[in-house]
Amino acid sequence: MNHLKGIHHVTAITSSAEKNYQFFTYVLGMRLVKKTVNQDDIQTYHLFFADDNGSPGTDMTFFDFPGIPKGVHGTNEIFKTSFRVPSDTALEYWVKRFDRLEVKHTGIKEQFGKNTLSFVDFDDQQYQLISDENNEGVAAGTPWQKGPIPLEYAITGLGPIFVRVANFDYFKEMMEKVLMFKEIAHEGPFHLFEVGEGGNGAQVVVEYNAILPPARQGFGTVHHAAFRVEDRSVLEEWISRMEGFGFNTSGFVDRYFFGSLYARVAPQILFEFATDGPGFMGDEPYETLGEKLSLPPFLEPKREQIEKYVRPIDTVRSTIEFIKE
Repeated sequence: MNHLKGIHHVTAITSSAEKNYQFFTYVLGMRLVKKTVNQDDIQTYHLFFADDNGSPGTDMTFFDFPGIPKGVHGTNEIFKTSFRVPSDTALEYWVKRFDRLEVKHTGIKEQFGKNTLSFVDFDDQQYQLISDENNEGVAAGTPWQKGPIPLEYAITGLGPIFVRVANFDYFKEMMEKVLMFKEIAHEGPFHLFEVGEGGNGAQVVVEYNAILPPARQGFGTVHHAAFRVEDRSVLEEWISRMEGFGFNTSGFVDRYFFGSLYARVAPQILFEFATDGPGFMGDEPYETLGEKLSLPPFLEPKREQIEKYVRPIDTVRSTIEFIKE
């Protein structure tokens, strides 16, 4: 059985695609590599922010469901997403940047031997930066070369995802027996699991919490998290494995940019398994990634209808010269 290769992407919900684009582009310095729509709800934008090349394991994506209420954080949710930065020194840079741009943060703290910096966006979406200093395992991506962040400090991909659960014993068994993660450390209620090559790009932190009420999904919360598999043949192995353990799955779903499988592995916890390819370069050149509304071939005949549903957002950056600061 082929192990999962690490984290593929995290998909969350935003109250505003426009504010989301501004925050990720101008504050975090991540590259918008695809501006498309939710393939299951074509009135909803789906924005993909990633590294310079849209590499698997580097992208955070967002839906902006019309009229959805604000989410409520609690137990039984994927509650925080990590982004990797090259070093401890990079975290010091980000503290100063967040202070200057009035981004709420906790200051630098250590967890599981790594320095981290937790922060939130305008929706109270929970994030952290994690230092790759002395990190081993899954390789980082390539920072956005023309973005506003000096390359030695810039975000290079996704780090550990945080899951909060009320039934830890079940979740630990599912992670180890079904998904083939290993628990490698714990600190208080936090348990660190990793898979494949390990390291920041292949870890999940599970918090046991039976005190908080159940989370309620809405803007400011995570919709699902995805793990990497090599290709379609490995994905088919995972479909058989998940169904063999009794999980209801989506079966194979062709997302055009990658192939997917979805399974709800615990109350309110939706995991996806996604192939590394084909990627985001198939329908747009590198220089102008994310600047036009990109639609998979099966939605292209509905382009005129879709463009009436989703208001235009100006995401042209190839004509802008960002000053690194």
